[in-house]
Amino acid sequence: MAVYVDSAFNQFGRMRMCHLLADTEAELHAMAEKLGLKREWYQGKASTPHYDVAKGKRALAVSLGAIEIDRQRMYSIIKKIRGERPLWSRS
Repeated sequence: MAVYVDSAFNQFGRMRMCHLLADTEAELHAMAEKLGLKREWYQGKASTPHYDVAKGKRALAVSLGAIEIDRQRMYSIIKKIRGERPLWSRS
């Protein structure tokens, strides 16, 4: 099981954000907690459950073991998550 951060940096106000996702919801929340992310930032109702993270938090996530992925790998992981984790809560 693993946690991932993608290489997309989308503009959000003055920040540039990427996506934090994981093989399981428990792993995702555990990493988010280590990064100091608020649970209310969890995007469980999105097409794929994830957190948006700023560049600085991305670097911290990588130092804590998150795997850096490109867009192509992100899509293959999303397919895997959707196929293997259809019962994730959507809250």
